[in-house]
Amino acid sequence: MFKFIVLFGSLCIISSLHAQDYRWQQRAEYVMDVRLDVKTHKISGNQKLTYYNNSKDTLRKVYYHLFFNAFQPGSMMDVRSRNIADPDPRVGSRILKLKDDEIGYQHIQNLKQDGKDVSYKVDGTILEVILAKPILPNTKTVLEMKYETQVPIQIRRSGRNSSEGIAYSMTQWYPKVAEYDFQGWHAYQYVAREFHGVWGDFDVKITLDPSYIIGGTGRLQNPEKIGHGYEKSGTPVKKQSGELTWHFIAKNVTDFAWAADPDYTHDIVQVPDGPELHFFYQKGDKTTENWKKLQQAGIRHFEFMNKTFGKYPYDTYSIIQGGDGGMEYPMCTLITGERSFGSLAGVMAHEVSHSWYQGVLASNEALYAWLDEGYTDFASSESIASMFNEKNPHADSYGGYFALVKSGLQEPISQHSDHYTTNRAYGIAAYSMGTIFLHQLKYIIGEELFYKGMRQYYNTWKFKHPEPIDFIRVMEKVSGQQLKWYLNYWVNTTKRIDYGIQTVIENENATFATLERKGEFPMPIDLVVTYKDGTKELFYIAMNETLGGKPVEDTSMTRNELEAWPWVNPTYVVKINRKASEIATLEIDPSMRMADIDRKNNLIDISQGLKAYTDPTK
Repeated sequence: MFKFIVLFGSLCIISSLHAQDYRWQQRAEYVMDVRLDVKTHKISGNQKLTYYNNSKDTLRKVYYHLFFNAFQPGSMMDVRSRNIADPDPRVGSRILKLKDDEIGYQHIQNLKQDGKDVSYKVDGTILEVILAKPILPNTKTVLEMKYETQVPIQIRRSGRNSSEGIAYSMTQWYPKVAEYDFQGWHAYQYVAREFHGVWGDFDVKITLDPSYIIGGTGRLQNPEKIGHGYEKSGTPVKKQSGELTWHFIAKNVTDFAWAADPDYTHDIVQVPDGPELHFFYQKGDKTTENWKKLQQAGIRHFEFMNKTFGKYPYDTYSIIQGGDGGMEYPMCTLITGERSFGSLAGVMAHEVSHSWYQGVLASNEALYAWLDEGYTDFASSESIASMFNEKNPHADSYGGYFALVKSGLQEPISQHSDHYTTNRAYGIAAYSMGTIFLHQLKYIIGEELFYKGMRQYYNTWKFKHPEPIDFIRVMEKVSGQQLKWYLNYWVNTTKRIDYGIQTVIENENATFATLERKGEFPMPIDLVVTYKDGTKELFYIAMNETLGGKPVEDTSMTRNELEAWPWVNPTYVVKINRKASEIATLEIDPSMRMADIDRKNNLIDISQGLKAYTDPTK
């Protein structure tokens, strides 16, 4: 019996260790040497990828993304754009109309594993590699590739000759190994949006016409040969003839992006106790003044983000005019530049904020777009509000969500980003509902604990690809509440929040308010009673699923903690130990952080007597 107990105990320990060991991460180290011919818009590329299999699995195949193959007539991106009810106007039917010298492609010319040829096949934007030998657990292999790329006309995010005249926006531009994790391979076709990548290092050499200026991911290694504002000695670099090679290194990032144009102006400013900011833009009547102002806004935004959400870990960041709107990449962003200053500052703040939630935390955008886009939108809106003294920074997110609910187009946000029925449903789900998820969480756990939790989440999970449950567990530990119910309702269902004040009656010198849960989504309740003398009183009702409550947020009013409201109960009666004649108003959630889809019955005014009050929904 003793031997059995010891053996059983040992097996349990081993099983527990394996159960906890599912959050390993693969690693990719790229060495790339590419030459861009600016006359033919073609790239000759050599890529050496050292791939580390840190999983417990033996890998017999490896997958790469070939994103530029999406920009061909008949691609999945093309077909989807021409069949969805509300296509992105930047795409529309433009891919279908591309000529042979305008399309994008990535042609693999040679591929070896540890010096041996491997077989492979291309399926749209995915390259499937059948390995010459399996990659065993905790081993590495070297994949060497030669390829040719044609840079497409700029249509979506990437390409040549943007609408503002930027020569090259080089994003999703190289054969990129797909992520493999505890869920398996994430080898998604490039249909519309969102990306995922393997943590690793990039050593990239880019050779092209010497008149072009490059900005992008990483730090330039040979500024003394480049010039173009990179040199710091004060002695300009002599103009080059022939071609010029730019050498960048970026460590511990998931992607590498760059842009090039012969007319870029390059400015550098320093964030105190933060990164060096590089700005690349074309001077002109629509750009120069606003891009100069943007530099101070950039400094202020980094300072706000560092203080509020956690410190940016790299020593450089580039804000680059390019692309077709705004798009985030490690250590840089491409944004369109011919904007009003307010618009320019807003898009800069949003894309820079991605450096926290995609560049550093790097959740799987394809599966959890809201965990990146929503958190980014939340943070950038609060930064802009701080910068320009704006109130209600999240009002537009709530408005968008309410409009989507009214339209009948809402879908659960727990689906792959490409599979929404409409682009509108995706946009509101990823941006607005992600923002509301956080702002509403302030309501549930309190503002002070919320921001403490946001910083703890960032510092705990940076460089680790967190999942939604990882975030909510941090917030549970910080707040002492159970919150998985909230995650499940908001992410996995389309149930809505709708509370109201059903009746108010007076009896024996006390007032009794009956609250009603009209929606299917339960929440804790803040009921604020304002008396005719101007004083206020809060009646706080936790929801029984939380197994706890939030701390006092507003010390200016008395707080009464009532028994928790079981979520199965449709009504709840609050006793107020004052006569109704002393009461002016009663209001559920005056902070308006709760996404109640019908607020008409949240506030009642009985200052003229109970007879003046009737439930507006009856």
